[in-house]
Amino acid sequence: MTARRVAQLFAVGRIALGSAVLAAPESVTAHWLGEENARNGAVKDLGRGLAARDIALAVAVLQTLDDPVLGPRVQLGAAFADAADALSTILERDSLPPIGVFGTVAIAGGSALAGLYLAHRLAHA
Repeated sequence: MTARRVAQLFAVGRIALGSAVLAAPESVTAHWLGEENARNGAVKDLGRGLAARDIALAVAVLQTLDDPVLGPRVQLGAAFADAADALSTILERDSLPPIGVFGTVAIAGGSALAGLYLAHRLAHA
């Protein structure tokens, strides 16, 4: 599978997750942040904002995949956002459910590493 195709699939997954959070922020964020936290209106607001960010990043990735200069840079930006998600979860781990911490760090951290790899591959395609 080419780096371009993997980047497309990651972007589609980002759109799917972002859309799910926009549609049902409490249901989706409960797995990540815990049920009690997910019921908080401020958390729902933040969740929707992060969902919009992920959708925008995915659209930017899809729109720039064929640009040898912008494509890798946008992919790097998405990787940075994923790394920030993983790091912020680690920093706040004491106030989050352990399974949510594990899942978020694994998914966001893995996505950050994959994004760095994809940015490199797209730059050298």
